[in-house]
Amino acid sequence: MRILHTMLRVGNLDKSLAFYTQVLGMKLLRRKEYPDGRFTLAFVGYQDEADGTVLELTHNWDTSSYNLGEGYGHIAIEVGDAYQACENVKKLGGKVTREAGPMKHGTTVIAFIEDPDGYKIEFIQKKQPGQ
Repeated sequence: MRILHTMLRVGNLDKSLAFYTQVLGMKLLRRKEYPDGRFTLAFVGYQDEADGTVLELTHNWDTSSYNLGEGYGHIAIEVGDAYQACENVKKLGGKVTREAGPMKHGTTVIAFIEDPDGYKIEFIQKKQPGQ
C-alpha cells in the first residue's frame, strides 16, 4: 500500500494551478472536467503519480471559497534551502507566514507559506549528511 494523493478543495482553479506550478514548481499531471457534476479535478506533483504522492485540486464550480476547519494541518515539501525557497516564493508574489529558521526546540530548518486558498505549506530543509 502507498499514499496516492491528498485532495484540496480550491476556490479558483486557475489561480491555484498557477501557484502550485509556477511558485512551487510542480507539474500539472492531469486535469478533467465533469460538467454533469459541475466540478474539475486537477492533479499536480513533482513526479508522476506512479512514482510518488501528488495533490488533487478539486474545484466545485459553484463554490468560490471554503472554511478550512481546525483539523487540517499542512502539506510538507522538502527543499534544499528553506531560506532561498522563501525568497523565491516572495519574488513570485506568494505569502510567507513563517520565515525560514530552526524549529522551536529543535535544529531542523523549516518555514511556512500559504497557497491562494490559505492552505498551509511547510518547507523542510533537507539535512546534509552528518546533521
